[in-house]
Amino acid sequence: MTRRRKLAAAAAFFLAVCAAFLLAHHYYYRQAYPLGYQELVKRYSGENGLEPSLTFAVIRTESSFEPCAQSSVGAKGLMQITEDTCDWAAWRMGEESDYDSLYDAETNIRYGCYILSLLLEEFGSEETALAAYHAGWGRVKEWLADSEYSPDGEHLSKIPYGDTRQYVRKVMDTKQIYEKLYHLSGQP
Repeated sequence: MTRRRKLAAAAAFFLAVCAAFLLAHHYYYRQAYPLGYQELVKRYSGENGLEPSLTFAVIRTESSFEPCAQSSVGAKGLMQITEDTCDWAAWRMGEESDYDSLYDAETNIRYGCYILSLLLEEFGSEETALAAYHAGWGRVKEWLADSEYSPDGEHLSKIPYGDTRQYVRKVMDTKQIYEKLYHLSGQP
């Protein structure tokens, strides 16, 4: 075999290995970051002015797409909604609260998207809205009123709870992965 053929064979082998790696990498990410409940996510994200990538990121972070997930504090379903938050959202929506219905994917995503949209409207930034989604509206209002955490009373420069800080970072990182992996536009 001539030197030229050996180099061509080596290059072809290298390209085949690279292609296999890229396919495996892409497959892994699509398995790790699924588009579960895609129609419901797109519908209720759109109705509430949310980016679908944000909703997918919250669901993946909160429940890993398990509709029957329940936290140690009693948050239920895909978007992990507590009973108090469910009651508040139902009241805002002019509906009767049915906490047990939060295991229903459509109900949970509808409520979760509505809650996220209210928090975004209230706080203006995704990071602050996510902090409120995780730690509670009242807690974030307290942080915004404290110059140690918010120099301007509108944006958090520091999130005092480590678990909330990690949650916000994880959701934002996951949102970026969804945008890149599925070419989600970032627009509602």
